[in-house]
Amino acid sequence: MTVDVRVRRLDARDAAASIPQLADLLIDCVEGGASIGFMQPMTIDKATRFWRMVADCVARGERALLVAEEVDGPIVGTVQLVLALPENQPHRADVSKVIVHTRARRRGIAQRLMKELEAVALAEQRTLLVLDTVTDSDADRLYTRAGWQRVGDIPDYALMPDGPPCSTTFFYKSLR
Repeated sequence: MTVDVRVRRLDARDAAASIPQLADLLIDCVEGGASIGFMQPMTIDKATRFWRMVADCVARGERALLVAEEVDGPIVGTVQLVLALPENQPHRADVSKVIVHTRARRRGIAQRLMKELEAVALAEQRTLLVLDTVTDSDADRLYTRAGWQRVGDIPDYALMPDGPPCSTTFFYKSLR
């Protein structure tokens, strides 16, 4: 695991203040080929709108936003815990947008983010987490190594940022 970053949960004020850095991170990842819900070209306006929505959700208590920051440096990774789910699912949360800057990969940052996210989930009384990722991707392997259970694959579920369809794998993890 890497020791040159700190992971922390942002409150609403910090989330709003971090929008420019988060927008740059999102652009880097989408332009680098990450299938995380956006198509290329990834513009600063599109990225900024997305992070404003996330900051608003954080302010309403609908999401938890964690970031990984280099010591005395920029945000190099992030993950979200979606807490606003139907009332018959108060025990679970969705994991969303696990992203790490292309220059900071292979340093254990995603693994650190996921470990901290699990602690946040438990603090929020969420014991079942669900996520999806591109089949056979680096993220797929990360979740498998971290003890997530593969539910199955759906072919052609989403598009890669440059257009071709990709298969998506769904995972869950029980924190009980």
